[in-house]
Amino acid sequence: MHAEQAYLFRHALLRDAAYEMQLPGDRARVHELAFYLIEQVFGGRAPEPPPPDNHGAGVFQPHTTDPVASELALHVDLARTGAQTETHELTAVLKLYLQRAAEHADRQYQCAASANLWLSLARLCVGARLGQVYRRAGVACLEGGNPWKAEELFEQALVEIRRAGDLRNEGNILNNLINLYLQTGRPKDAETAFRAALELHRQTGNLASECRAWASVATVFKQTGRLQEAERANELALEISRKVRSRESEGRALGNLGALYSETGRLDLAEQAYEQAIGIHRQVGNLRSEGGVLGNLANLYNDTGRLDLAESFHNQALRIHRAVGNRRGEGTTLSNLAGLCGKTGRAELALDYGLESLRLHRETGNLRSEGISLGVLAILNCDAGRLDEAELQFQQALDIHRRVENRRFEGAHLCHYALLQLRRGHQEMAATMYRRGEQLLRELREVTGLDVIRRAMREACVNAGVPPFDEGGP
Repeated sequence: MHAEQAYLFRHALLRDAAYEMQLPGDRARVHELAFYLIEQVFGGRAPEPPPPDNHGAGVFQPHTTDPVASELALHVDLARTGAQTETHELTAVLKLYLQRAAEHADRQYQCAASANLWLSLARLCVGARLGQVYRRAGVACLEGGNPWKAEELFEQALVEIRRAGDLRNEGNILNNLINLYLQTGRPKDAETAFRAALELHRQTGNLASECRAWASVATVFKQTGRLQEAERANELALEISRKVRSRESEGRALGNLGALYSETGRLDLAEQAYEQAIGIHRQVGNLRSEGGVLGNLANLYNDTGRLDLAESFHNQALRIHRAVGNRRGEGTTLSNLAGLCGKTGRAELALDYGLESLRLHRETGNLRSEGISLGVLAILNCDAGRLDEAELQFQQALDIHRRVENRRFEGAHLCHYALLQLRRGHQEMAATMYRRGEQLLRELREVTGLDVIRRAMREACVNAGVPPFDEGGP
């Protein structure tokens, strides 16, 4: 052990020993003194923040103590724990700084720290306030890629909120559950949560939360192939967002409409919607949503042959996802980069991106995207001649697509799987499989993707010496 390391080790031991030698009451008074001194140095007592579920009671205003709020909360907690009698003043101050520390962690995209701070605050809360705090902890877990813990917290929140008869917050928790069910591949549960949430939002006149519910269910409709319903839901979300003057919700609705326009071949409209959404997200400082829309715009550039732009925007999105801890978005972007690198002849890099994407989706419980990544890897392995590995991945991908009702990628990957069967000489099986996949894509009006797949099919049929499947092939 080096001299410096030995010194630090012995210093830590002596410090801890000296600390433990103090009587609990003396330690408590030292922590209380440390709290007041730190608070004074950083600008004095912070104001009370709005409630955890703010309903127009004011906007959270940053304060100079926020960067040290968690340290202040620690000193207050130790002072309170060591005090001989309970002091309501210290408890109130502890609640203040725990919430401010949690809010600060949220604003810094520190999801794990935020969840832990909200749960620390939960120990001091009861009734509806406890439900609100559990909900915020659940949101932090969901955004940090832990949907299993998030679901547990949302369920605990619902118990407290329903016990308190707080219908408005019950609707807000159901909104969160719509997104959780979406992320974990349960579209039917998401629709059920939406219907219950919509009833509560209308009953309580909560127009802003109704807007968020429509935006979420629009994604459910889109992912399950009901594109007209998806477009109408997004238009409703956009209309309400403008009525309640929520720029954040407006940006989300425009981004969702862009994705819908892109899938249905209205590429000019899609590009305009994406650019408007990015502008709004930047204006309101919503970095997380900006990353998502940048990735979608990159896909549009990819579909329209602007590959350099596509790669640049994917990399911008990737940097944002990593900066804000959005592991789900990171996985999706890596999958898209895998497809792009495969298209541009960088097979080894494509495979690395695809495998990393698959790992992230499995770790975050993102079943729908796991299926998509498996399909991307299957195409890469098929192109590299690893047909057995590709076939297994196609089968796994298709099983997931059917479980989560992802008809768009079921159709696309059926068509690609058909080309693998053609290479194996199974011409009739390939033709049947391809036509089923093409039918799904036609039903979904997947214009851009269908054009790409048709070109690949015709080239494969020429190589196999058979007529194209859409011209009377086997």
